Amino acid sequence: MTTVTLLHPGAMGAAVATQAVAAGHEVLWVPVARSEATHRRAKEAGATACDSLSEALERSTVVLSVCPPQAAEDVAATVADRNFNGVYVDANAINPQRMQRIAEEIRPGATVLDGAIFGPPPGGQRIARLYLAGDGPAVDLVEPLFKDTALHVRRASGNVGSASALKMAFASYQKAARTLAGVAHALADAHGVGDQLTAEAEVMASNILSDPGYLPSVAARAWRWAPEMQDIAETLRAANLPADMAEAAVAVMSRWEGDKDQYDLELADVLAHLRNQG
Repeated sequence: MTTVTLLHPGAMGAAVATQAVAAGHEVLWVPVARSEATHRRAKEAGATACDSLSEALERSTVVLSVCPPQAAEDVAATVADRNFNGVYVDANAINPQRMQRIAEEIRPGATVLDGAIFGPPPGGQRIARLYLAGDGPAVDLVEPLFKDTALHVRRASGNVGSASALKMAFASYQKAARTLAGVAHALADAHGVGDQLTAEAEVMASNILSDPGYLPSVAARAWRWAPEMQDIAETLRAANLPADMAEAAVAVMSRWEGDKDQYDLELADVLAHLRNQG
């Protein structure tokens, strides 16, 4: 059995704690200044309350930080102040630069793993993935916490920061796509064509993110798509809708101006052009 401190039992954190407890491990939490809802989630997860963070850390081999991303560095600082010397897993949706700052603050006493959770809160039929990057032996220690549970541990390529980068890359598409869908439906609704928009979407390919091989054709056509996006921006403004994302798409496409009609470009070149590397 491994003893783990969870900071803190939100919806995702409590679900993660439930999986660790189900695998036979002890999960500690600190109820000081936490809401009634947090107390309820912790109890349902089977977590054990501690009087103080210092007590929890003294008893724990692993700390799991699963909190709102804006709080990640503050949470890490509270652990760093207490000289924790186990494995600190930051599983928050933060950028690689912030992850590096957290790693620098927690070290040298603790071993830091960069974590990223994909999927819904695990449990029942809901499966999630926890990617970990960093020290191999530390990953070996954390992996059994979720053996045969609904949280599947996977190793991210690269060092600390790479799991966070993976999360940022995925979420940049996933969350922006859903936001764009809201704007698209609001625009269609304003013109009375919402049902037709839904019907057209039903016949679209849904593997956009999972099939990057088509991106060279996007770069080759960006010179034609950018003006269309400018018209889309005007249409959105006329409907009193935000046009920022359409205008941002124009800015992205401008990096592919030199790829006009070059359908035979390699994917690596197309991606490099977005990074202004050629």
